[in-house]
Amino acid sequence: MTTDRFDKLLAFLERLDKAHIPYRIAHQRDEAVSVVAFAPGAYWEIDFLADGGVDVERYRSRGEIEGESALEELFDAWAEDESEPEGAVKNDGSAARK
Repeated sequence: MTTDRFDKLLAFLERLDKAHIPYRIAHQRDEAVSVVAFAPGAYWEIDFLADGGVDVERYRSRGEIEGESALEELFDAWAEDESEPEGAVKNDGSAARK
């Protein structure tokens, strides 16, 4: 990552800090540094790419609260698909493994 791209990342992190927006930094993709920023009912994945590009993906809550029984869907999804889902990550930001 060149200095200009690094400066872009640092400026973004400083902006998050000033706005008191919680975030974490991760390395989930080759050639990218990811920032996961948290907003009420949503989180944003912002990838700063080695080529200077920035990818943004938003994940929003549908606002539906489900009971504990809904957790079975998580395990069923992994049991049905023996391959690793693309982009699956653990809570610490590292790649998920079966």
